[in-house]
Amino acid sequence: MKRFQGNPILEPVATHAWESYRVFNAAAFYIDKQVHILYRAMGNDGVSRIGHAISTDGYHFGERSPSPVFEPIKDIEKDGCEDPRITLLGERYVMTYTALHRHNQQCVYQVSVTSINIEDFLNKRWKWGDRLLPFPGILNKDAVIFPRRINGQYVLFHRIEPNICAAYSVDLHRWCDIKAVIKPRPKTWDCCKVGAAGPPIELNEGWLLIYHGVNFNQVYSLGATLLDKDNPEIVLHRSEKTILTPVEDYERFGKVPNVVFSCGNVMIDNQFLIYYGGADDVLCVATYDLSELLPKK
Repeated sequence: MKRFQGNPILEPVATHAWESYRVFNAAAFYIDKQVHILYRAMGNDGVSRIGHAISTDGYHFGERSPSPVFEPIKDIEKDGCEDPRITLLGERYVMTYTALHRHNQQCVYQVSVTSINIEDFLNKRWKWGDRLLPFPGILNKDAVIFPRRINGQYVLFHRIEPNICAAYSVDLHRWCDIKAVIKPRPKTWDCCKVGAAGPPIELNEGWLLIYHGVNFNQVYSLGATLLDKDNPEIVLHRSEKTILTPVEDYERFGKVPNVVFSCGNVMIDNQFLIYYGGADDVLCVATYDLSELLPKK
């Protein structure tokens, strides 16, 4: 594993009110030899919005949106659209995110789903579709959708604390059969709670899913799992040790100390790039050989 020496790759922009405070957790995808990221940004108003940036090498993002490409429009997300993940399904990019609003001084967070046509996205016509709540009234987050149907159904992983849960749908609107798939393990780096990072990547060996785990000291680290191709509820392998844990200053010190938190990853020529937020303040990237993330046996 190599952290990019130029980390952080994205930082706040003082002259942009909407992203002047914090820039972190980003969805990512690779198309036409470019990496696109949709990143979470916050200004001094404390509301999360989503920006867009493009890179030709996955590390240097020279092209960046001057204004948000997605922001709150509904009451259930009026205090923020957080932590996007994005999956290509057919001719549309489907984005999950956390819709946040405050009620009686309590944070209410729910998974929300929207989508956009590929052509519109690549031409920066931000014509997002309906914003749907798959699980109305249920407090959950960290949702990722698998990039194809499995046994005729779409599969979504999400986090109902403290577990990563699976849900299934035939139309991306109605979801059912919610069940826990990955749970915290006692006396380990992920003993408190777990949540999915970016959407899983399909390999010959199975589905490679990066996830975050939290210990009782509230340290957020990343690990890897390998899931069965035909039944993603079957965990074939789960890393005993972290693949990334906070050690650098930009990961240890910030709004939320000791956090590495990922919402997106891409694979380019057997190089696996994981984009992650450092201490909920800045955006970073680390690179892995694919063989590092797969079980040896």
